[in-house]
Amino acid sequence: MTEEISSEERDKIREKLSSLSFEELLKMKKDMGAKLYNKTIYGEHKSKPKVDFQRANKNRPREVSSKVRPKKFNKHFEEKAPSTKKFVPRDPRFDPLCGQFDEKEFRANYKFLNDIRQNEKKELEKELKNCVNPERNKVIQLLIQRINNQLREHNKIETEELKKVEEKMEIRRKLKSGEKPNFKKKSVKKLEDLIDKYETLKKSNKLKKHIEKRSKKLIGKSKKKMNYEQEFR
Repeated sequence: MTEEISSEERDKIREKLSSLSFEELLKMKKDMGAKLYNKTIYGEHKSKPKVDFQRANKNRPREVSSKVRPKKFNKHFEEKAPSTKKFVPRDPRFDPLCGQFDEKEFRANYKFLNDIRQNEKKELEKELKNCVNPERNKVIQLLIQRINNQLREHNKIETEELKKVEEKMEIRRKLKSGEKPNFKKKSVKKLEDLIDKYETLKKSNKLKKHIEKRSKKLIGKSKKKMNYEQEFR
């Protein structure tokens, strides 16, 4: 048991220790032991009195120390607690839950759009006749051209679909009658499509314009190719 050191003696010890270097103090602490060293220098450590947290009234909540860690949530409560799900936008074009895209069915369902386009075209043509503003005139012409392109593309797809249906019906008819069906190659079909396109353009007096447009496109492609080859020479 170590004897109790008075405050005056402790002050004298502190004065002596103040002249020592930091290394010497560490060595002394190591030799004496941390507990004895602290008791000699700082005295007996007195613990703080425990605070009894009481309620001023039974209807009021009990005061709790901020040093006390709160209890964990009950696992049963965590399982039943509703989880906030993050909103993820869905695109029906790429979502398998919305089914597979059927182009034929899509065109059949939205066939009424062609009637709307036809009505829009008539209204734009009326407006074009009475239009004086040149800027608005250009806008109307572009809109009419876009509608014509949409209608032409729709008619082209419808014609191709009708041709495919006729070919299938012809093959079925020959198979039922015992004849050998004629399955056309892709190259033959492509050639026939070009001939049909040529005949259609010839009837509508647009063949010359189409040939000029085609030749310009080919010239542009050849120029791009030549420029590309010159760059990498």
